[in-house]
Amino acid sequence: MIYLDNSATTKQYDEVTELVYKVSKETFGNPSSLHAAGFEASKLLKKARAQTGALLPSGGSLIFTSGGTESDNMALISSAAKMKKRGNKIITTAVEHPAVTETCKRLAQEGFVIEYLPVDERGCIKVEDMSSALGEDVVLVSAMSVNNETGSIFPINEIADSISKFNKANGREIIFHTDAVQAYGKLDLTGCKADLISASAHKFHGPKGVGLLHMRDGLKIPPFITGGRQEGGMRSSTENTTGIAGMGLAAEISARDMQSKIRKIAEVSEYLREGMMSEIADIKINGAFEVGYSMADFGMRYPSVLNLTFEGTRGEVLLHTLEQDGIYVSTGSACSSNHSGESPVLKAMGLTPKQIEGAIRFSFSEFNTKEEMDFVIDRTKAAVERFRKLGSYQ
Repeated sequence: MIYLDNSATTKQYDEVTELVYKVSKETFGNPSSLHAAGFEASKLLKKARAQTGALLPSGGSLIFTSGGTESDNMALISSAAKMKKRGNKIITTAVEHPAVTETCKRLAQEGFVIEYLPVDERGCIKVEDMSSALGEDVVLVSAMSVNNETGSIFPINEIADSISKFNKANGREIIFHTDAVQAYGKLDLTGCKADLISASAHKFHGPKGVGLLHMRDGLKIPPFITGGRQEGGMRSSTENTTGIAGMGLAAEISARDMQSKIRKIAEVSEYLREGMMSEIADIKINGAFEVGYSMADFGMRYPSVLNLTFEGTRGEVLLHTLEQDGIYVSTGSACSSNHSGESPVLKAMGLTPKQIEGAIRFSFSEFNTKEEMDFVIDRTKAAVERFRKLGSYQ
């Protein structure tokens, strides 16, 4: 199997799988219990909080959740509840993950006005557009760190600076959230200036069903789930100790030689891109051509994502054809793949319906190799040529 759908989910590190099994078997106490078994479980939570927090800005609080979707929901819904008496406008972008866009739709039904900022042909927003959109009625801004379909790196710190400048000049408080699900464990976020940062373990080789929300010092928002007052009262419910322990270890491993891992991923993804473009005619890159390696490289493409349109083909047909050869890719976001219709991300970038129809997303991890890419290029070329020969290609 050649797995190239790492934006949807990643393979757990072997060390994480072993730890999850060990914790499930041996440290099964409720971390809120007062006896020794509960104390041992609570120590695991404390360790994981330190491990995951090491990849984020210092200070603040860290709330464990069931994943990136819950973290995004908590950030938006709780922030909106806090700010609703001060204004009713929320700014986001046209290319956010459904965890954000669907939550915004819900908030719109509750009376909030949502403004979706456009993106350029690279799939990136412009800081000046964000600055121009700020006003006295704005209470919340949400913009992703790295786009899950194109890999576009967003100018998060520049947006934060713009919001801070506006707040100081106008005596306002606008909360800024970033969905960093595709960035955490892959890019250095220790200098991220967002007020709220979301992440999900299974995107960086941790377990499914666990995530986090980082909240900066001084910010207070209402609890999202009430009950037993776990997670500082912000997210009640007995913690998923095994998943959280696994996420902590995955974060620790991801942080080791992070830059060298990014460089390796870039070598493999660029090898595939160059091979595809030299072997197959009429290909379009959906997103930035230039690869970026840090949050400062906004407007560039994080190398773990390569979105290509094969003109005159259907991406869904290519996907299933490649699957027969043991190659796993995607046509877009896994969280919206069960719904028919065009990709909102690619549509917002100005692609035609035919270009969107022929799009395939290849997404990489540190485990992929150039040798695998030789096979992917060969099989993709054969699949594209076969499809075009059927007469669908004009």
